[in-house]
Amino acid sequence: MLAIVFPGQGSQYVGMGWEFYDSFLKVKEFFLKSEEITGIKVRKLCFEGPIEELTLTENLQVCLTIVNISIFEVLKEILGDRLTKTIAFTAGHSLGEFSALYASSILDFEDTLRAVKKRGELMAKVSPKEPSGMYAIINLPLKDLRDLVEQAKSLVVISNYNSPKQFVISGLEPALTMVADEAKRLGAKVVRLKVSAGFHSPLMEEAQGEFIDFLKDLNFRDPEIPFVSSVTAQAETQGGAIKDLIMRQITSPVRWIDTINYIYERGIGIFLEIGPKQVLKGLISQILQDRPHQIYNLENLKDLQILREEVLTKI
Repeated sequence: MLAIVFPGQGSQYVGMGWEFYDSFLKVKEFFLKSEEITGIKVRKLCFEGPIEELTLTENLQVCLTIVNISIFEVLKEILGDRLTKTIAFTAGHSLGEFSALYASSILDFEDTLRAVKKRGELMAKVSPKEPSGMYAIINLPLKDLRDLVEQAKSLVVISNYNSPKQFVISGLEPALTMVADEAKRLGAKVVRLKVSAGFHSPLMEEAQGEFIDFLKDLNFRDPEIPFVSSVTAQAETQGGAIKDLIMRQITSPVRWIDTINYIYERGIGIFLEIGPKQVLKGLISQILQDRPHQIYNLENLKDLQILREEVLTKI
């Protein structure tokens, strides 16, 4: 068996999903439905851009989710009744968790897109009120980063535990940049993320409050495939509990290291990243390091052929 994982913001590019859209009628239907549900010009943004408009939080969350879901649907059709015998767990990185909710049949298609549209709108609306942001901190020991964060005299938190080599901090300016500069002085590589605010931090509490009100009306079913939450880093089996975690997700840190370790420790050493780019592949490799594992991607038709020939026939 294998685990499927879905990327979040930062994996987007103009042209994502085009090969599947061009080759599968079902994918075309999903893109058209997504535009009817959300009112967003998903096909134009995904296939033509411009990248600046695609990357806007209120657009991107829907666009990336429909690409992830559409590619998963192709895999689902190939597997048929082997689906639950092949996929042991689903998980997603930040926004990618909503694709995992769909893949595990916790949310239906319409509710998934309605949720990510609302999430994107709320996060974009909250963003301009206070100057804030996010930095990736690479190759700095966690203890050293924690020390720097504790020394900050303003709101700065570790928001993403991506791998032993990569963490992300979120917070208010100017303290956020001061922490990043200190990390750089200690030898870390520091990258400012192209986001509009400090996500996965207390700065999102206003958005969280409105999102909770919105989610109350959505039906979260018990998963057909075990869903591993990045809030708790363990498999969740009850729809009601998963709804509560998704309500908390927007302000909670992404515990990606613990999530991958949880899956691996339950005997699953094959991972399939579904969606644009290969961001999670690199993170998972860093997390598992010398432990035996395999990571595949499903982003284009070449990946699909490799998956069919090298993976699905052996599971």
